[in-house]
Amino acid sequence: MANMKFEIRENLGVVSEGAKGWKKEINLISWNEREPKYDIRDWDPSHEKMGKGVTLSKEELLQLKKILNQMEL
Repeated sequence: MANMKFEIRENLGVVSEGAKGWKKEINLISWNEREPKYDIRDWDPSHEKMGKGVTLSKEELLQLKKILNQMEL
């Protein structure tokens, strides 16, 4: 991942925070100067290190929202 370029265009929210300060965040990120996508993953406090995550297009995020709205929680 050393050659991976990213730019966090917008922080949309924090889902949770771990004991060591890492936060699971939802962000709009441009990977390798491409069109930004929605991204959910863990980040260290300085946003230099990241954990594994999932990246979604707007259409995929809308479908996920639809599924979550239908769930009984």
